[in-house]
Amino acid sequence: MIQLTRLNDQPLTVNSDLIKFVEGAHDTVLTLINGEKVVVRERVEQVIERVIQFRRAVLTGLPMMMSTAASTGPATSPQPNIQTSAQKEKEGADRG
Repeated sequence: MIQLTRLNDQPLTVNSDLIKFVEGAHDTVLTLINGEKVVVRERVEQVIERVIQFRRAVLTGLPMMMSTAASTGPATSPQPNIQTSAQKEKEGADRG
């Protein structure tokens, strides 16, 4: 969720996952995936930066949340062992 400002100076919180387009003409217009349009005071660049900051914060917190969940006991599915083709080739060469 990102904090923006409507043209009438009222604060607005937007779920950034629902933003389809951000257009900058005279005003900045957000088009949401449901077709709704929202006009905000922030420039296009500011909206993009806030989305990036929010997603970065979510992704940065992800490893900590996963390790906390594992230590507190909720059942988690095992993580697959994903290898690149180069790793697989090296492993095959080491065996043979």
